[in-house]
Amino acid sequence: MANHLAIDNAGPGSAEARLANALLGFKVRDKAFHVLTLAAAWTVLILLGGVVASLVAGSIPAIKAFGLNFLTTEAWNPVTEKFGAMAPVYGTIVTSIIAMAIAVPSALGIAIFLTELCPYALRRPVGIAIELLAGIPSIIYGIWGLFVLAPFLQEHVEPGVISLFANVPVLSDLFAGPPYGIGVLTAGVILAIMVLPIVASISRDVFETVPAVLKESAYAVGCTTWEVVRSVVIPYTRVGIIGGVMLGLGRALGETMAVTFVIGNAHKISPSLLSPGTTISATIANEFTEAVGDIYTSALITLGLILFVITFIILAISRYLLLRLHQREGL
Repeated sequence: MANHLAIDNAGPGSAEARLANALLGFKVRDKAFHVLTLAAAWTVLILLGGVVASLVAGSIPAIKAFGLNFLTTEAWNPVTEKFGAMAPVYGTIVTSIIAMAIAVPSALGIAIFLTELCPYALRRPVGIAIELLAGIPSIIYGIWGLFVLAPFLQEHVEPGVISLFANVPVLSDLFAGPPYGIGVLTAGVILAIMVLPIVASISRDVFETVPAVLKESAYAVGCTTWEVVRSVVIPYTRVGIIGGVMLGLGRALGETMAVTFVIGNAHKISPSLLSPGTTISATIANEFTEAVGDIYTSALITLGLILFVITFIILAISRYLLLRLHQREGL
């Protein structure tokens, strides 16, 4: 009897002790989790700051030597140490515009087909195939573009385009010159093929988040599939679509190897999209190992800083657009 009383008296105490230990363990683990996540966030910021600082420090010799003329000069001559970023910047922007102009409509069409029109038995295989395309290394796209796409465009597409727009005022300049096969247009097409799976996968995922009741209500009042997509699906998911497009644009701006294979790597600005050109990333990849001298190396680092600034501006614009959309939805 006395033993039972002792156990009963010790029971509440031991339970309270176990509860206190458990609460202390929860508190310690929560504090550790907070510290780890905070450290991860600060690590990212520190790394980003270090990248920016190294780019700025490495760009100082070129900035001192050329000033703002570095942005407006087309010449690129390592022998005389005369460098200008205008041609790579032009090529980067033009190829990205071509890529997005081709990829975005195609990707949205694929996403709409997969979510609204494709038979259920084919949705998963087709969706997986599209996602696998996003995982193909860029150098594979570059090799394919050099040995397959470029000869095809040179023989079957560019001659017809040149003759078709020969007498059209603006288009005759955009599609002028001999059909090289490699050039700005080919690089833009390669980028479009690389960007398309990313935008299509993200768009498909956000389209699938549309509540079925909204689409069923639209169909119930007599809307066609196109009207449902235009009036229900796209307005409901426009924030996700913009995010996917911006992610694809970031890939297009920074792509290196595939573009290097097919753009021609010529430091010149031509109004014709069929002419060879270059981009910032292609210039850095081609010439960084051969850079001799502080000015040459600094010019390449400055190109990297310019690419960073362009990407930052694009991301800032996308965040602003998303903020405006959220504010409009709040109203």
